[in-house]
Amino acid sequence: MEASQAASAWSSVNSGIVLSLAAVLWTVVWNSLQSLQLHHLVGRHLARHARRLAAVVDPYLTVTVAEHDGGRMKRSDAYREVQAYLHRATCDASAGVRHLRAEPAKNPDAFVLSMADREEVADVFRGGVTVWWLAYSTPPREDDAGGGFYWGGRAARADRRFYRLSFLERDRDVVLGEYLPHVRREGRAAMVRNRQRKLFTNLAGDTWGDDGGWCESVWSHVVFEHPKTFDTLAMDPARKKDIMDDLDAFRNGKEYYARVGRAWKRGYLLHGPPGTGKSTMIAAMANYLDYDIYDIELTSVRTNTDLRKLFIETTSKSIIVIEDIDCSLDLTGKRKNKKKKDAAAAKNDTDGDKKESPPSEEEEKDKEGSKVTLSGVLNFIDGLWSACGGERIIVFTTNHVEKLDPALIRRGRMDKHIEMSYCGFEAFKFLAKVYLGIDAHHLFDAVRALLRDVDMTPADVAENLTPKAAGDNADTCLAELVKELEKAKADKAQAKGKAAAAEEEVDGDDDEE
Repeated sequence: MEASQAASAWSSVNSGIVLSLAAVLWTVVWNSLQSLQLHHLVGRHLARHARRLAAVVDPYLTVTVAEHDGGRMKRSDAYREVQAYLHRATCDASAGVRHLRAEPAKNPDAFVLSMADREEVADVFRGGVTVWWLAYSTPPREDDAGGGFYWGGRAARADRRFYRLSFLERDRDVVLGEYLPHVRREGRAAMVRNRQRKLFTNLAGDTWGDDGGWCESVWSHVVFEHPKTFDTLAMDPARKKDIMDDLDAFRNGKEYYARVGRAWKRGYLLHGPPGTGKSTMIAAMANYLDYDIYDIELTSVRTNTDLRKLFIETTSKSIIVIEDIDCSLDLTGKRKNKKKKDAAAAKNDTDGDKKESPPSEEEEKDKEGSKVTLSGVLNFIDGLWSACGGERIIVFTTNHVEKLDPALIRRGRMDKHIEMSYCGFEAFKFLAKVYLGIDAHHLFDAVRALLRDVDMTPADVAENLTPKAAGDNADTCLAELVKELEKAKADKAQAKGKAAAAEEEVDGDDDEE
């Protein structure tokens, strides 16, 4: 009896040990399975079979082209090319597109059409492969719309637009290998055909669009229709040819810039007195190269990051202009001013007993206004970001080149310096030919002699050569010009005489002392 009880007790102990070991073993095995993430493995296996089953039911594949790439920093070239390519299919009445967007075309009587949201159009490639394009958009994500996006941007708060391409799986190789490259090539060609040259200006602050939503770009534009060309630009013919040759070398220099390891861009500094034709020179350059113009108003750019964003959103074949850069921001004496401020701060530190004065009105404006720095502008011209894209010209204009920081206008940043000077005789002859249709006149000698002694801008000369009444002709206009030049010469002599008299008076006072 006692023996059987002992055996039963020992059996119970053994069962408990076995159960404990089993529990420990199960815990170890379960933790190992958890570390292997078995449920994910099973999930992927099931998803793989689900996709195969879906392929039997739905044999279509899709490719989505988003409007923005690079974290919405820049509008996608592929999206614009698809949009231009679909213009042809959209215009086809058989496509069945019922809702269209219209934008002005190069022809003033025509429109460039594109699909509105949720519209679909079919396209047939090489007579046998049919694909379908769907245009759609989605609201911005909450993290984008909240303003925490790096670029702070309007694009982040605008709807996200897409084109979705659908096609049969059996056509996968043809669509991906041949059709999509065909779409991009044809889209680029269509963009060239429909391209209108534009004059852009940067928007200040947060701006609402016409549809009540946030503007998706930092630029606003109008069609560029300036009539000035090099054929009508008043400048010495030799200098004009030199500039045109330089522009030709840049336009055709893609391989050269790649070979020497430089970004495909070039800087031009136009400097000279007011009225000497700096702005018209820019217009002539744009018309000669067939480039767009981006006119940057620096005072409305808040930070260096915003300036970088402006550059990123410019396109190739463009001229980026900052006019009167010496007046746009305090980029002329930053280093000197900083030294003065540091010296003043050191002096204030020594005057511990003096009460700290409130900030001046000028200092308050500086805090509220643009915080673009000289360093930011330098990086904009030739920093790492300046190599994003190609075939861009950067133009600065100034009336006072001596005020600009040498680092801003050195070669490599402003590669070619063009002095826009007062009107010389060769430029005058050109203006006389353009405005009056004459190559010679008996008053030309008088004009030549006066222009040697008098500084007059091409704008003033052109104004005097412009007929203003029904009876005006070459004789009257040239006579008016000679009259103005003689008056300017007399005023110059009078001012010189007054200056000499004042100097003599000062010398006399010094002698008496």
